[in-house]
Amino acid sequence: MLYHLFEWLEKTYELTGARLFQFITFRAAMASIFSLVISITFGGKLIDFLRRKQVGETVRDLGLKGQKEKEGTPTMGGIIIALAILVPCLLLNDLTNTYVLLMLFATVWMAAIGFTDDYIKVFQKDKEGLQGKFKVLGQIVLGAIVGLVMLYSNDIVVRMDLEQAFDRDLNIVKTVQLPIDEQNPSKVKEWAYVKEPLTNMPFLKNNELNYADLLWFLGDNALKYVGIIFIPLIIIVVSAVSNGANLTDGLDGLATGVSAIVSGALVILAYVSSNTGFADYLNILYLPNTEELVIYSACLLGGCVGFLWHNAYPASVFMGDTGSLMLGGVIATLAILIRKELLIPILCGIFLIENLSVMLQVSYFKYTKRKYGEGRRIFLMSPLHHHYQKKGIHEAKIVARFWIVGFFLAILTIITLKIR
Repeated sequence: MLYHLFEWLEKTYELTGARLFQFITFRAAMASIFSLVISITFGGKLIDFLRRKQVGETVRDLGLKGQKEKEGTPTMGGIIIALAILVPCLLLNDLTNTYVLLMLFATVWMAAIGFTDDYIKVFQKDKEGLQGKFKVLGQIVLGAIVGLVMLYSNDIVVRMDLEQAFDRDLNIVKTVQLPIDEQNPSKVKEWAYVKEPLTNMPFLKNNELNYADLLWFLGDNALKYVGIIFIPLIIIVVSAVSNGANLTDGLDGLATGVSAIVSGALVILAYVSSNTGFADYLNILYLPNTEELVIYSACLLGGCVGFLWHNAYPASVFMGDTGSLMLGGVIATLAILIRKELLIPILCGIFLIENLSVMLQVSYFKYTKRKYGEGRRIFLMSPLHHHYQKKGIHEAKIVARFWIVGFFLAILTIITLKIR
């Protein structure tokens, strides 16, 4: 809203100061500050409100040290993160941008699913919460919508050299002539806006993959039917990251801190993907109009860091599924939109290992029970962070070490842009 207001002021009254809102770096910085302030100040008031309403966490006795002390801690704190994202976005983003609209939808949609789950647990006293099939259905809907929009919206394109696009026989939506040098506008270059399911592929020479190439056996019809592999892949990515964030949310500040680190990396990835100079230098896909996602990423970063103010050990509030399902969903969607979904196993490595630890534990237990008559375990307890708790390591130390690993993975993710 502020973005559109200052844009109008600049065009109507030629106010030079209003032009400041055209700079992505300025709006991103303001967005992170706004979200940080909202999550810290509003968060405290919401925590007090939740305490008065006795919206407390019901803790199952898993035999973990300090577990019962958390009984009654306010939950549903993901509302704080959601508001810290949405309010600055509505104020500072270009609300006509398709990428922004998709991210706003993903935020509200996943927060609503998580809120419903928390509401059933807290107010209806049903420990199971929302049935798993409905959570999965919500993730499928989000993944399908994101995949369909990316495939069929002409607002979501990749810009590349016109000659290169012709040589590769890509689907060109339009062509433009843009100055090569701002100091010499007469020197122009032709660019093509192509509508292709392209993504950045780490470690390959050209750092690029076209999903249509995976259907090479269909010949000229490959692009037409690429949705049969692209949309299921997007659904899997959204579901995996969302569930991974949910499983990671088991210790004070763990999921919040890891999400903040991932968000910081996404700010950088979104910026280099939307900047012609950096995209050319790194030889990655240049994505027009994704600069608005830098602002969204900054809101996500500020919201997570601000929530950590309340959620760090010992936590004053838990995010609940309202926060964890939403964070995983928006992180996955954001990575997909900037075409870095193949980097998610590295960037979201903490979420991945938490997911795998549960899957391995359950599978091995069932296998050994069937083979030996009694179930055996790989870990003392899953998800993985509980395994370390069982080994007697203090909760705060486990969280700090997971953050360090997450920071390392974030750096490694950014480095992959140049490794090929």
